Amino acid sequence: MADDGQVPRGIVTLDAPPAVVEFDGACEHTRRGSVAGYGFTVSGLGIGHEGHGLAVPPFHPRATNNVAEYVGAICALEWLARQGYRGEVTVRGDSQLVIRQMTGEYRVRKEHLKAYQERLMQLAALFRRVEFQWVPREQNRRADALSKQALREASFPTTKKSRGGAGVPAEEDGEDEPDDEEP
Repeated sequence: MADDGQVPRGIVTLDAPPAVVEFDGACEHTRRGSVAGYGFTVSGLGIGHEGHGLAVPPFHPRATNNVAEYVGAICALEWLARQGYRGEVTVRGDSQLVIRQMTGEYRVRKEHLKAYQERLMQLAALFRRVEFQWVPREQNRRADALSKQALREASFPTTKKSRGGAGVPAEEDGEDEPDDEEP
């Protein structure tokens, strides 16, 4: 019989409620290009963790709101996997594009988004079950605030100067969400 020192350690997942991930992304347009930030929260199972950062380097061609949304979800699941958790996860976000692509309702047509969707699928496979749920923006406030905090910390404050102009986050001007809205 193995002594207690040989028993594997980890997070117990049997009959536990799912961990809950909430993610969001924000994109700030400047004269030099765009800057994209992400934010996420992980809760449940006695876990409380938040994270945020830039999705890609400032002014990168892929600095879009959609990329930031994907990176937020990816970073959250990567963090949860690093903790050794393998149980059920509910992933919530206000990005219809990411949620519907992950549920198979939308196809991923933009070549640059395929790698992000594939990475998120790989991460989801690490857990017993992952459910992707769309939530209205007002129910995703903390992740939204964290994505905007990432922009502020990178010295790109989120301000609304005019519709579609510099200083308007892509999520507010609507230009970035409908990349792949057909099934």
